[in-house]
Amino acid sequence: QVQVVESGGGLVQAGGSLRLSCAASGRRDAMGWFRQASEKEREFVAAISWNGGNTYYEDAVQGRFTISRDNAKNTVYLQMNSLKPEDTAVYYCAVSRLVADGYQLQHVSSYEDWGQGTQVTVSS
Repeated sequence: QVQVVESGGGLVQAGGSLRLSCAASGRRDAMGWFRQASEKEREFVAAISWNGGNTYYEDAVQGRFTISRDNAKNTVYLQMNSLKPEDTAVYYCAVSRLVADGYQLQHVSSYEDWGQGTQVTVSS
């Protein structure tokens, strides 16, 4: 099993920025970020192909969030700018060992290994 560890969450004012990091031990697979707000289902945020050549975003974060990766460090990043209160959620990183298709990478079921999550709170 792949160990996945997120970091970088915290409390920020609306309009501010945060950068989340996700370390996945020994893997260079497609990876994604999801988030889950209180009493809501987990939803797709962004995904990146194994080599970083393709990225995918949920419409609500397009233009504000940027996913990237450094394979030398086995780490994926999510730079979040212009944060809004509705971005408040627990953010999860996940590894998809078998899926490369952009559409399928938007679905929770395409990922096998998940981190414990990191809380992001945006105050108004």
